[in-house]
Amino acid sequence: MTRKVIDALTPPDDEPALAEAATVYQRIVTAFTEHPGRVFRVRDLHELLKLPTDEPSINVTRSRLGRLVRQGLLDQPGRGQYQKRN
Repeated sequence: MTRKVIDALTPPDDEPALAEAATVYQRIVTAFTEHPGRVFRVRDLHELLKLPTDEPSINVTRSRLGRLVRQGLLDQPGRGQYQKRN
């Protein structure tokens, strides 16, 4: 019984990760808003936002950008290129 109470009061372990992901999404959207005509490659976006440029981090951002394209916030004018939708 005590274990159930403790589990109910303890925030899930992934909560900080969700907050961090939301912050990264906001930074990405802000970058595209501040540079509306610029076409970004993922690595260029990472350098602008001072995010890690290792391959796993790049792949996570590539996935996030794909979601933003599917949501209609970004366009993909070429392979691996992203820009703000007009």
